[in-house]
Amino acid sequence: MGDIKQVAILGSTGSIGRQTLEVISALPHRFSVIGLAAGKNTALLTEQIGRFKPSFIYSQDKTPPINAKCQFLSLEEMASHPKVDIVVMATSGKWGLKPTLAAVKAGKRLALANKESLVMAGEVITREAKQSGAQITPVDSEHNAIFQCLEGEKQKAARIILTASGGPFRGYSPTRLAKVTPQQALKHPSWRMGQKVTIDSATLMNKGLEVIEAHWLFDMPFDNIRILIHPQSIIHSMVEFADGSVKAQLGMPDMRLPIQYALSYPERLGNPTLPRLDWDNIKELNFEPPDFESFPCLKLAIEAGRKGGTCPAALCAADETAVELFLSKRIKFTDIPRLVGQAVEEHKSIAHPTPEEILATDAQTREKIKQMVGDNR
Repeated sequence: MGDIKQVAILGSTGSIGRQTLEVISALPHRFSVIGLAAGKNTALLTEQIGRFKPSFIYSQDKTPPINAKCQFLSLEEMASHPKVDIVVMATSGKWGLKPTLAAVKAGKRLALANKESLVMAGEVITREAKQSGAQITPVDSEHNAIFQCLEGEKQKAARIILTASGGPFRGYSPTRLAKVTPQQALKHPSWRMGQKVTIDSATLMNKGLEVIEAHWLFDMPFDNIRILIHPQSIIHSMVEFADGSVKAQLGMPDMRLPIQYALSYPERLGNPTLPRLDWDNIKELNFEPPDFESFPCLKLAIEAGRKGGTCPAALCAADETAVELFLSKRIKFTDIPRLVGQAVEEHKSIAHPTPEEILATDAQTREKIKQMVGDNR
């Protein structure tokens, strides 16, 4: 039995953050919460502080919750603090970039759930990780599955196969998609996720971002990354090797499974609260190619990843802003790819950007999207 690892959770009130706390609660002999950071949900943060009694906290309004007897740190300070063993990056959007860089530069074990940081700054983050010796263990079910399949292999994979549920609108025509409401888009058939990730799953932008992530995490050329729609969400991804052998990781569609492996790697820990596959009730596993015509966000993301530079940062910023506009019912579901596509097409990319140039691209693209829809808020 190893020492108790001290875990800081950035984004503790979100879906991944809450499920991480569930895993830690089931394994108190292995993990302890040393830091909690949240956005605007101070009520839940206060409840979490009372239960887990962290040493460090952060809230977006810069105000410590009432009666919190702990040190208030910035996200970057918490992610790089010497007493932190594992950083769970569960923040959403661009807010994960700076603390991710801070954790990596400090040589931390980083359980990464924030897609945007690696998509926006994959070149910078992977370079810093190599220099510092930081270990990035992916939390995304797909990348966690690939990570598991590669464990113990001495040769590099020939191809990565990312699976996708297809979201709630698999089989919809573009005409039908134009009538989709936020309420419909937030009803994912398989996974329990936050609003932004759920909408990205519905547009398949999520899968495009995962292609870019896989490119950086596993040093895999874009031509060697394939996507398959797998509605049952049982096979979380696959890896093909030079001899044609394929390894797959299977499990229930429950994010606590990859979260726990990201925390416990290289060990596998018993946890009676986690679900098991019921093989008697699994009748079939289906696969089909993605529909790029009905879901153009997928193609937009892959193209941005291939272009590199600041194009992926522009993509992330445009998508995040467009999703916010859709959720507030100011644009249609099909306006998301239209706006993102126009923003990325008109963006003048900077090769090998600095973190400052990446964040400047983010701010400029967000403003551009708002101008495109006449949003002055």
